[in-house]
Formats: sequence, C-alpha cells, structure tokens
Amino acid sequence: MSAEKKKSDSSSAPTPPALPAPLSDLKIKYTKIFIDNEWHDSASGKKFPVLNPATGEKICDVEEGDKEDVDKAVKAARKAFEFGSRWRTMDASVRGRLLNKLADLIERDRLLLATMESINGGKLFANSYLMDLGGCINTLRYCAGWADKIQGRTIPMDGNYFTFTRHEPVGVCGQIIPWNFPLVMFIWKIAPALCCGNTVVVKPAEQTPLTALHMGSLIKEAGFPPGVVNIVPGYGPTAGAAISNHMDIDKVAFTGSTEVGKMIKEAAGRSNLKRVTLELGGKSPNIIFADADLDSAVEYAHNGLFYHQGQCCIAGSRIFVEEKIYDEFVRRSVERAKKNVLGNPLTPGVKQGPQIDKEQYDRILALIETGKKEGAKLECGGGPWGDKGFFIQPTVFSDVTDDMRIAKEEIFGPVQQIMKFKTIDEVIKRANNTHYGLAAAVFTKDIDKALTFAAALQAGTVWVNCYSAMSAQCPFGGFKMSGNGRELGEYGLHEYTEVKTVTIKIPQKNS
Repeated sequence: MSAEKKKSDSSSAPTPPALPAPLSDLKIKYTKIFIDNEWHDSASGKKFPVLNPATGEKICDVEEGDKEDVDKAVKAARKAFEFGSRWRTMDASVRGRLLNKLADLIERDRLLLATMESINGGKLFANSYLMDLGGCINTLRYCAGWADKIQGRTIPMDGNYFTFTRHEPVGVCGQIIPWNFPLVMFIWKIAPALCCGNTVVVKPAEQTPLTALHMGSLIKEAGFPPGVVNIVPGYGPTAGAAISNHMDIDKVAFTGSTEVGKMIKEAAGRSNLKRVTLELGGKSPNIIFADADLDSAVEYAHNGLFYHQGQCCIAGSRIFVEEKIYDEFVRRSVERAKKNVLGNPLTPGVKQGPQIDKEQYDRILALIETGKKEGAKLECGGGPWGDKGFFIQPTVFSDVTDDMRIAKEEIFGPVQQIMKFKTIDEVIKRANNTHYGLAAAVFTKDIDKALTFAAALQAGTVWVNCYSAMSAQCPFGGFKMSGNGRELGEYGLHEYTEVKTVTIKIPQKNS
C-alpha cells in the first residue's frame, strides 16, 4: 500500500474525543424520585445508601421508591400517553428533535456523567467517557433519526377494500435497568420507547441510580412534556415487582439475571399479560482455531472476558482453544492477565476496577474456590486484592472441563476459563450445550469455518475475528434463556409498537 493511500485511510477514520481528567469535586445534585418532571420524596420516607465500590464508602442517600411511588409514576405516564395529550399529538419529527436535544445535553455533561458512572459503578473512567457516553449519544441520535420514519404498509386485501397498517406506540412501558451498564442501558431502554411515542417508568438498579437521576434533569431541560419519563429508584422486590405486576403498564423491558427475568415474565402473565422483552444472562463461547491470528485472538479473548471486571452479560467466559495451540494460548493469556493494573478506576493507567458490591464479590470468590476444588488449574490470581473496596485479582483457569461449575454458571467476574477441543463437530456441540445463547465468537482465517460457525452457534450475536463489536444500528438480544426480543437497530423499535390493521370498504359504482 502506498504512503498516500495509508494517509488517506487514516485521515478518514473518526477521531475519538480527547480523554480529559475526571472531575475532582463531583457533587451529587439529584437523589429524589423523578415523576411528572418534578422531584419527589418517597411516599414511605425511606432512603437507601449508594456506595463507591472502589472504597466501600457511602456516596449519598437516595429516596427509596416502592409500590406507592410506582403507582404515582404510572398515573403520570398514563396521563401523558392519553389520546389528545401533548405527547400523543406531537409531530414525530419533533419527538426526534427532542431526542437529539437530549443527546446534545449529554454531550455537554459528558465529563460529569462519566465521572459519576465511574465513582458509582467502579467503571474505568476511560471506558465511561469514551465507550459508554459515546454509545449513549450515538443511540439517541440513531433513534432520533427513526422517529418520523416508523410507518405501516398498504395491503392488497381480497375484495373491494383499502387496507393499511399503522404502527402505534404500545403505551406505558416499565423499564428495569441493570447495575453493570446503568447509563447505557437507561438510554437503550428509553430511546426506542420515546422514539415510537411511548411513555416510560424507569427503575434504575439500587447499586447505581445516580446517572439515571441526573438524566431526569436533562430530560426536563430538553423539553419533554411532564410524565413522559419517570424515574423511581428502589429495590427489585419492591419497586421492580410493582412495575412487573402493574395492571396499567403495557410492556416491561428488563436487563439482568435470568432468575429475575423468569419472575418478571411470570408476574406479567399473572397480571395483564403485558408484553415483555428480556436481555438476560450469558455463558458465551469463544472458539479459537489453530489457524487464527494468535496475538489478536489472545487480546480479544482477554478483553472479551475482563472488560468491566468481567461484569458483562456477553463476556466470552467459555474459551475453547484448538488442542495444537492450547498451551501457547494459555501461556500468553496468563501473561496478558498479569499485566492488568488494579486500583481506583479514576486513576490513569488502571486497567481493572472493583466488583460492584460485597454480594457479587463474595459470589465470585466462592465460584473461584469451586474451580480449584473441581480440578481446574489455577494459572494466576484467584483471590482478593487490596485492603478496601471489592477488588478481585485477574484470574485464569486452564484444564477446565464442561461439567465444572465455573464452565456452566455465569460468574460475572474477572475469571477466565480456558478449555481444549480437537474437532469442529465436537466444539459446536460443546459450545451449544448451555441454557444460554446471548453471544459467541470464532477466530479463524478459514472463511468456510467462519460461516459454518456463524450458522451453527445458537446465539443472538456471533462475532468472527473480533469480540464485543456493537453499535446502535445492530440488533442485540439472546436465544434460549438469554432472553426474548431485541434491543437496538430497527428490530429494537419493533418491540415498542403495536401493529393495527385498518380496512375501509370502497363503495362500488353502479354500472
């Protein structure tokens, strides 16, 4: 390739924003319940503490919403959704402009939100600022562009009729957000819902409510009518259950564990058969063939597991490596894991932060112990790190077999499991031998293998020679017990509309 060509290619690539220093004097302004564009105390008078997982120290107290607060939020959302309301009569193009305005405000507050996300969630500041905030802005702008392009079809119905379809908003949507990507998932939920004309009641995770509450202030500032977006922080068994069981909520969208997803689906069935979309757990296979670019495969496998301390539903936590390169892959993976620098996620150069809370921390350490007891070889790590916060050493196991708990259960921590395979047929069966089906990857230079695995793997997303490559345009969701429905892309919009058929009798002219 000529020097001129290289220069042209590099200049056409988008330049990521420069990484500023995180805010040193972050002040938390919003800790109350957001209903009808106003801030409210909880009906019970209760509050709950929000902690910094890097230190275990309290950041602030937040109002604890429960059933009474959810009822109030649903009434506000229902009033905003009523036929003839300002929101329902708003031009679709204006809805799009509001979403773009919200994206503008996020860009303005990007540094504040990224700092808050890192302090509250233990997320590396660079990832918060570049990846999470960038993803939020892109998703809002993508959905903003769709707002005035959601349309039905005309149908050549038998007989003398004019028949067409309308894609109408579902109604009031309850949206329950996880703690691992609190701001990203908040935007993934509200952006398509609002784009299609719905109203929402959002329950952020009790561990990480702060960026969602700040978003309430931006939603009001952007000019969304009262009641369109309502935010009720609280706990799953109270506020979350009230959303799932509510008779006046038309749809629930949930991201979180498979166990809780089952309870939400049962509650929806017992109440009013509300629509449900679920993005749940995963135990994703990552298959490395001997003909792969080994340096690239090791790096992708590392990031595919250790990103955000392993707290990702798509984590490539079952790494299958072809026998002839297995020992070399393990050696390089251990070297790579040992390079992780642990510490305060706001500090430059730190590559691994804390787990979200004591409960997750204890569960991960317990699963590491089962790996040792069941015969997996601990190559590095395997224990706590530091004298405060919820840090766990980057951990690598080799000689893992499919029947071990660490090979079957979602660990949601910095624990890499590396397994060996011999043949294509064998590894396809083993990769699919799981209740989950969220994501999968294959590394090979052989296009025939790549296409075979793209077709054979039972997963909502299959990556070839990459991992975690995602964008607002691409649908995301799982097979099997990894969930129902899709988020993002045009498919994600389908989850927020009802299709109505309208048939008009055409009068016949007398001959």
